[in-house]
Amino acid sequence: MTKDAASPTTTGLAPQRPAEPPRLERHWADSFPELSRPVAPVRTVAPRLLVLGEEVARDLDFDPAYLASAEGVRFLTGESFPDDRPPVAQVYAGHQWGVFTPILGDGRAALLGEHRDRRGRLRDVHLKGIGPTPLSRVDGYAVVGPMLREFLMGEALHALGVPTTRMLAVVATGRLRERDGTALPGAVLARTAASHVRFGSFEYVRAQGDEALLRRLADHVIARHHPQAVGARHPYRALLEEVVGAVAALTAHWMRLGFVHGVLSTDNVLVAAETIDYGPCAFLDTYEPGAFFSSIDRVGRYAYDRQPSIMRWNLERLGEALTPLLADDLAAGEEVATEIVAGFDAEYRRRRADAFRAKLGLARGAAGVDELADDVLVLLAEHRVDFTGFWRDLATAAEGDEGAVRARFLGPVPELDAWLRRWRALAPDAALIRAVNPRYIARNHLVEEALQAATDGDLGPFAHLLELLRDPFTERTGSEYRRFGWPAPDGTPRHRTFCGT
Repeated sequence: MTKDAASPTTTGLAPQRPAEPPRLERHWADSFPELSRPVAPVRTVAPRLLVLGEEVARDLDFDPAYLASAEGVRFLTGESFPDDRPPVAQVYAGHQWGVFTPILGDGRAALLGEHRDRRGRLRDVHLKGIGPTPLSRVDGYAVVGPMLREFLMGEALHALGVPTTRMLAVVATGRLRERDGTALPGAVLARTAASHVRFGSFEYVRAQGDEALLRRLADHVIARHHPQAVGARHPYRALLEEVVGAVAALTAHWMRLGFVHGVLSTDNVLVAAETIDYGPCAFLDTYEPGAFFSSIDRVGRYAYDRQPSIMRWNLERLGEALTPLLADDLAAGEEVATEIVAGFDAEYRRRRADAFRAKLGLARGAAGVDELADDVLVLLAEHRVDFTGFWRDLATAAEGDEGAVRARFLGPVPELDAWLRRWRALAPDAALIRAVNPRYIARNHLVEEALQAATDGDLGPFAHLLELLRDPFTERTGSEYRRFGWPAPDGTPRHRTFCGT
């Protein structure tokens, strides 16, 4: 870092620290030693807190003042772990680009432990960028830009109502890491999640042929995430049904916002249905159904419009892994899994219809919502209209002023005229439109601009963008905010993302 910058979220913290660090539980490490590998995080040279998620800290009953202290920062890098019990890297498998890899796991991350939040829910405390683990394929380190990106994107999606992992902190390590021939400042991310059990966790266990371990893992997930399945006639079938429904809802969230995850391999999908791993993600500017941004996606496997089908495909892999638990013999179990996963289609359609009905500002029970949404999406694609801006501008159109909506199209568009008449006839609610359609999203060019400044030592742009994205529905006045509501300027190269997180 070339110059120091104050943390954007720690201003005003008291300098004293409490007597002891947060006390963590060890449910995963104690329950699943077969799926855990002890890790010794590398000691950092000169750790410095860059950003602290005070809301997340307080929700976990962690004292922000302690986390900002010298000892607290070492806790956030994994160097000062409670009870002298080291973090563990979790073992899992996964289908990456459609090909099964029998062992993957946390190559530069580790589970520090679990802690109950103020509502009594168990949450993982997880670190990323800590150095090599027994499962590393590269050096295990991370750098400032990608770690701040994960913090920013997670907070943005949370504010937009999308289930997501939450970020606790980013700490600069004081050590430079070489990436593609460039020396970049190192960093560690601390994040929380309902858990880090992945579809690939079940795939790994199934590949081991250990049905007892598979049953234990399923019981763990039921108890932690889907306790209502305990009393079901077939608890493991109920578990799969619950995951299918939650994943359908998550996918509809992504689609309503124009969010492209980027790499939806089964090791990047959580059974808790929270969004995780933000390296290759992006938001649509102009509406392009087949858009994909990841530098390693050569064929658009994880493109925006393929996300529903790929998430169903991923659920099929989870169903296959659970097959021995679903019936008395494998053939019957396969049939049960197929039937349950097939329910994704109807559930996703229902969730999508609800989401776009609200985006259109229409009351429940409004007729023709799917057709109305599909028709306007065709227009947005044909005319390369900004996705986020169009939906937000419908609020003023609902109030009788169609100027902003029409200005997004070049010249007269008779099909738009006809569509607006159909839509206005359904009495759209402007307040509902503004409540569900953000004015501000994590525009790709703005994110990169903020991350580059932070890498160079200036956290100001990052802090400003983070503040905006934490309150994305409130319109800001003033010319300095105008650029945050618009796509990248004409002539900007196509955005590319990388798996840096």
